[in-house]
Amino acid sequence: MSFVPHTYRTPDFTEERFVNAPNVRIEPAPKDGVAPEYYHAMSIFPEYFKIDGQWLFPKDSRMDCVCIYENGELFVREFRHIKKGDQIICGRTETGAEGIFVYTEGFEDEPPEQENAGRRADNFAFRLGRSRETAFSREYDELYDLLRYERENGGYVVWVMGPAFSFNDYSRMAFAKIIEGGFVNAVLAGNALATHDLEGAYFHTALGQDIETQENRPNGHYNHLDTINRVRYHGSIAQFIEAEHVDNGIMHALEANHVPYVLAGSIRDDGPLPPVYGNVYEAQDAMRGHVRKATTVICMATMLHTIATGNMTPSYRVLEDGTIRPVYFYCVDIAEFAVNKLIDRGSLGSRGIVTNVQDFIANVAKGLKVL
Repeated sequence: MSFVPHTYRTPDFTEERFVNAPNVRIEPAPKDGVAPEYYHAMSIFPEYFKIDGQWLFPKDSRMDCVCIYENGELFVREFRHIKKGDQIICGRTETGAEGIFVYTEGFEDEPPEQENAGRRADNFAFRLGRSRETAFSREYDELYDLLRYERENGGYVVWVMGPAFSFNDYSRMAFAKIIEGGFVNAVLAGNALATHDLEGAYFHTALGQDIETQENRPNGHYNHLDTINRVRYHGSIAQFIEAEHVDNGIMHALEANHVPYVLAGSIRDDGPLPPVYGNVYEAQDAMRGHVRKATTVICMATMLHTIATGNMTPSYRVLEDGTIRPVYFYCVDIAEFAVNKLIDRGSLGSRGIVTNVQDFIANVAKGLKVL
C-alpha cells in the first residue's frame, strides 16, 4: 500500500463562536528577551489568531515560544529572540474566547467518535500501550512507505542520532546506504557520533573496541582522541576524509552526498571535532533551521537530543504551495522509558519503537532495499 499523508481540514470560521470572537490582544515587548504579562505560549498544534476580524495562523511554529505580529504576518520566536517593541500575542484561553484558537483535530481523517471505534469499544483491553513486547512489524512497513513517499515527493527527513550506530560496522554501513539512497535530508547529532564513526573508519574501532569483533585493541582508549586530534589538524571533517583517504561510514556518506549535519556539543565532549557547536543556543538555532523544513523526524538512541528536537517540532508543516501536512515523528530506543519520556515532556505525539537501534537501522535499510 502506498503512503498518503493525512489530509488537513481547515476550521470552519463561519461558525458563530468564531464570528463573535473578539480580536486577539497584542502587547509590545517591554525589553529585549522579555514578553509582556499574559503572553500566549505556543503549542505543537496549528493555532489561529483573530486580527482585524480575520483568523490568521503562523506558517512555522514551536512549542513554548511566543507569537509575534509583524508586517501583517505571524512569526513564532524563542524568548531569547524577542526584541523590545515586538508585538506579542497575549491570552491564555484556546477556544476562541480571547481571539485564540488551538486546533487539535486538523489531521483526523474520521470524526473522533468513529476513529478507532473498534479499539475503544471495550473499556478494558490488553496491550494498548507500546513496549518491548510489542510487535512493531506494522510500524516498520508504514515507515518504509513513508520514507519512499518523502523521497519521491520532496519531503525533508531529519534523523536525530546517538553514537550507538558507530559502535558496529554493519549499522554504520546500513545508515550510509540509507543516506546514499536519498532517504536522509539532514542529521542532528553530537560530537560522539561523528567521533566514533570516524574512529571506525580510521582505526576500525569505536572507543578502542573493534567494530566487528568487539575485542579491545591495545591502547585502544587513545583511538578516539587520536582521531579527533587528526581531524583538528586537517581543520574539518571533509578535509580529514580527503587527506586520510576515508572511504566508509556515516560521516563519509554525509559529506559525499552533500547532506547537511549539525553536531551539538555537550559539557562532556572530548576535543571536540571542528564543526561541533560549543554554544548551546547557536546549536539550537542550527538544529531548528532543519526542523523548520522537516516533514518526518526519526530520533534514535539519544534521549536529550530527542527531547530537544521534539520540543522544537510542530505537528504540521506548511509546504511552498500552501498545503498543510502533518509532521511524522518516530522515537526509537531500547529503553521504554526513553520512548515514553518524549510524551511526558509534552512534545510532539510520536510513534515509538522499542528496540536496539543497530537492529532498527539494519531492518530499515533492508526494508528500503538499499542493502
